[in-house]
Amino acid sequence: MKLKLTLFLLFISCCSMMAQEFKTPVEYLTYINKEQETISKSTWKYTSAVAHSKNARKIDNTRKQLVKTIEASKKKISELKNGYKGDVEYQNQVIQYFDFCQKNLNEEYDKIINMQEVAEQSYDAMEAYLLARDLVNEKLDSENEKAQNAFTSFALKYKITISGGESELGKKMKISNEVFDYHTAMYLIFFKTNYTDLNLSLAIKNKDLAAIQQNANALIQYSDEGLEKLKSIKPYNGDSSILNATKKTLEFYKKEAQKFVPKLVSFIMFNDKFENAKKTMESKSDKDRTKEEVDNYNAMVKQVNKEIETYNKENNSNFQEKSTIINDWNSTGESFISNHVPEN
Repeated sequence: MKLKLTLFLLFISCCSMMAQEFKTPVEYLTYINKEQETISKSTWKYTSAVAHSKNARKIDNTRKQLVKTIEASKKKISELKNGYKGDVEYQNQVIQYFDFCQKNLNEEYDKIINMQEVAEQSYDAMEAYLLARDLVNEKLDSENEKAQNAFTSFALKYKITISGGESELGKKMKISNEVFDYHTAMYLIFFKTNYTDLNLSLAIKNKDLAAIQQNANALIQYSDEGLEKLKSIKPYNGDSSILNATKKTLEFYKKEAQKFVPKLVSFIMFNDKFENAKKTMESKSDKDRTKEEVDNYNAMVKQVNKEIETYNKENNSNFQEKSTIINDWNSTGESFISNHVPEN
């Protein structure tokens, strides 16, 4: 769930250059395109680092290097005071796009990182974080389109033939965006149940029976909703690993709420009953305790010890299965991104 930056790479016929004085419009476009190509390569390094590296420092260093690359290219293009024989429309649009990219990699990046830090505190916060990230990408795509339209208009104006076809780097960027989007869709379905389970665990810790039941019901509901959504989602390029991992997770959470939670509630209620009986016994002196009370209490002691042993086994089994399920989902998600986002 990282900020992605989509840039475009334009191809035109290459001609010799004469510093910043352009004899032909093709020379002018080639000059600007060279800077765009430099930025595209730097962008790909950043995208690849996000997909294939777990080193946060390395990822941030590639982001900072991308910012420096944009700054340098923007400076070079800004120095073309006269554009092409006074025509600066395309140049200005590219500069505007670079400005927008730079701003988002700095200011917006910091905002999104701050949102990411609190995103896991609630499902609404996670949705807000993902929405903010998507809005940034939509704005980037919009500015990208404006620059590309300006390029096309300039080429048409000066009757320049543009060679068709998508670059290899452009194809890689497109693939990476698709992979991250697919992963995000799976993660949001996973997170809704995972977060609800965390609330359930907190309710269990506090022995809050009402909250336990409320979160268990929500867990069943969200699991069912997620499983229904998954029915309409196809494997990514034949890879159903993260789809299956998400389904497996939802099935576990539903089973936990339907089978483990009722046993847990019964144990808490019996344990509360035992604690009350214990307080009653301790409040009486030996001479005031009847034989029936003592026999009943001793029977409860045996039963509670048995219930504790049974509960501990059930709880450990549930915990181990849950840990395995969550670890498998995380590792599958990482492998999914690493396997489908090209490295070079």
